[in-house]
Amino acid sequence: MTEAVLLIENLRKSFGGLVVTDGVTLEIGPGELHAVIGPNGAGKTTLIHQVSGTLTPDDGRILLNGTDILPLPPYERAKLGLARSFQITSVLPRFSALENVALAVQARSGSSYSFLRPAAAEAALNDEAMAALAEVGLEHRADIVAAHLSHGEKRALELAIALALEPKLLLLDEPMAGTGPEESERIVTVLKKLKGRFAMLLVEHDMNAVFALADRISVLTYGRVLASGEPDAVRNDRAVTEAYLGEELE
Repeated sequence: MTEAVLLIENLRKSFGGLVVTDGVTLEIGPGELHAVIGPNGAGKTTLIHQVSGTLTPDDGRILLNGTDILPLPPYERAKLGLARSFQITSVLPRFSALENVALAVQARSGSSYSFLRPAAAEAALNDEAMAALAEVGLEHRADIVAAHLSHGEKRALELAIALALEPKLLLLDEPMAGTGPEESERIVTVLKKLKGRFAMLLVEHDMNAVFALADRISVLTYGRVLASGEPDAVRNDRAVTEAYLGEELE
């Protein structure tokens, strides 16, 4: 059996008396896009934070390609191939799109951060950065300062930055948040292109996007996995419909 890229076992996290992750177990195989959905407050982003290393669980295991990553800080997890996007767009606004991605290439490659030799002067960095921008359809916006990009373009730029890290696993925390229909469709198109190449854990409220993209879906309520399976099985699960989906998919 192929080893899981990400294995989460019996993960638990509480804040005082509030249990926000209650025995969560899930597995993501190579090239699989696994979506996590659920109502606000279900614990989805808290789960992402624990996988990325910005929160420490109280109990459980997280394995990335068989390596226990719980003792590791976020930057060490990134070195092992974990890259993430955020609910709130996180790019360097005064740098161009190309420079944002080139810095990610530079960080991954171990190239020195020289103040006398900017990243833009290194052709190899630029070539890799431009390739990542092309993956998300932003090559024609490479020289635009990130602050001047549209919200959807900034979301795509975040994906390009993640790709520049040569990830084994992409953590995508609501990549469609704040985008209009056209921008959302653009991001869905990009993620469809990436499916099969990377394992992805997607947290998203846009149900049309989720059911267009996911190989499997897990539904969280009150920090617990209510159901997990292929999209059609989840769509037709009465408990899921009553707890969350309701009329969204009618």
